[in-house]
Order: sequence, then C-alpha cells, then structure tokens
Amino acid sequence: MIKRVYSLFPEILKHFLKKYFRYYFIKEQLSLVEYKKQQDIVFFNQKNRFKPFCEYGFKLFSQHEEDGLLLYLFSLLNFSHPTFVEFGADDGINSNSANLAVHHGFNGLFIDGNKQALNRGEYFFTRYVKKSEITFKHAFITAENINEIIGSSEISGEIGLLSIDIDGNDYWVWKAIKEINPQVVIIETHNEFGMKDIIVPYDPAYSYPGIHEDYHGASPVAMNKLAVSKGYRLIGSNKLGFNFIFLKNDLLPNLKSCSVESCLTHSSNLEAQKKFEKISKYNYVTDGF
Repeated sequence: MIKRVYSLFPEILKHFLKKYFRYYFIKEQLSLVEYKKQQDIVFFNQKNRFKPFCEYGFKLFSQHEEDGLLLYLFSLLNFSHPTFVEFGADDGINSNSANLAVHHGFNGLFIDGNKQALNRGEYFFTRYVKKSEITFKHAFITAENINEIIGSSEISGEIGLLSIDIDGNDYWVWKAIKEINPQVVIIETHNEFGMKDIIVPYDPAYSYPGIHEDYHGASPVAMNKLAVSKGYRLIGSNKLGFNFIFLKNDLLPNLKSCSVESCLTHSSNLEAQKKFEKISKYNYVTDGF
C-alpha cells in the first residue's frame, strides 16, 4: 500500500524524500553492530574456504546477494586495493560497492547519467560514510569517453572493483576500458540470449529501452569470451545468474573458475530465454579476438 501511494508522488517529492529520509530506513545497515558482524565474516572467510562460492552471498546494499560474494573475494585478497569504480548504480546507495565503502573503507567513483540521483548519493555518503572518499560524476557513458571520465577523477592503474550495469553498451564499454586494471569485475549479462554467442551492436547514442526493452547488452557466453580476452576467469554469479563475477587470472590461483552453464541453472533463466523469440530477428554481432 505504501509503495502504491509513493508511486503517485511527483518526481521532485520522491527525490526530496529519498535524499533526506533514506537514512532512517537503512540506518541499521550503517550501524556499528553491522560493522562488527562484517569483521567477523571477513575473519571467517579468511580462515574457512571450504564452501562453494555461491554460499558466501548475502544482501545488504546490493541488488541481490552480491555484497557477500564480493566481500568473500576481497577478504581473500586482503583488501589490497580498496578502490572501486561503478557506473549505472543511480545514487550508489543500493549498489555493488556501497557495502565495501560503508564497512570496509573503500574509496571510489560512481558515474551515472541521472544528476538528481548523484545529488542524493553525494549527500548520503558525505553525511553518513565519513571514512571513505567517494566521487560522484555525472556523465553519459560511451566507449569513447569512459577512459577520460575515469582518468579525470584521478583513478588509474590497479583497483579492487569495477562494477558495470548500464542496461545497454556494458560489453563495449568494458572492452574499451584501459585506464584501470580491476582485480574483480562484476557486470550484467543478458540471460535472454541464453547460450548464444551474440552481442547487440554498439550504438554510442543508445538509451534504454531503445527499440525493445530486451534488445541490449551481450549474452553470458559473449561476456565470458571478452573476460577471457582481458585476462579474467569466471568465478560465479548471483543466484539468478545475470550478474557475472570475474577475477584476474593471476589472483587467488586456488579459487577455481566455473562454466557459463553453471551460472544459468536458476529456473528464471528458462523464462528469460523465452523472451528472445520477440527480438530474434534484430541485428546481432559476434566479437572476434
């Protein structure tokens, strides 16, 4: 009922409420109790490596259980490069990087095309996450400008996390990135494409939803091929199988890679793949390496 009433509010009122009252709904997620809990999780992760990767997941700020999966990896990496770059996360509060910033001292950069959302995010992190230095940059991201955007924020070289979810040119933007060398990459794939090796052609002017809400992005197979070409291996995904997590090949050699198929076992993937019929006659490409 509350959500239904909220949906009727004008956008300016929604922005005001999100900016000034969001904290009161999530303050327990920022608490000292949660911080101590996560320190215990880090200790456990570093001492106990016997569970399957997928079982380390939990959700605090992320869309699903990505918070726990990423914390597991950075626990094993001893938080050696506590910097992130994330784009497509709106205000950054519900994101793959927020937990790392709030409870583990990561600094970083949020990039988004929604200026109001970035305003909310900057207000929130400046006021409530004082131990991390977070930059918010408003930009329409393309393969041509992404390196300049990142470089202008004085972030370069090896970082901890790169998170990409822009509902469009995710594949082509990651392919273009050279300014940073992330240890871990989490990126959205398009499970509607199933096990096909296909990518929607690059369009620098693309804005979701385009000509069809399901016609964008790259298949899991194509994204994995790109990752391999860039020196990464697939470690796992969220349970629904659309956020793939990649790790640099020279890191954590005892942590085994997994297959694309093993990430697509959730029943929702079969339903998603049925949607492909409606967009099957559109143009697709296969990238050669």
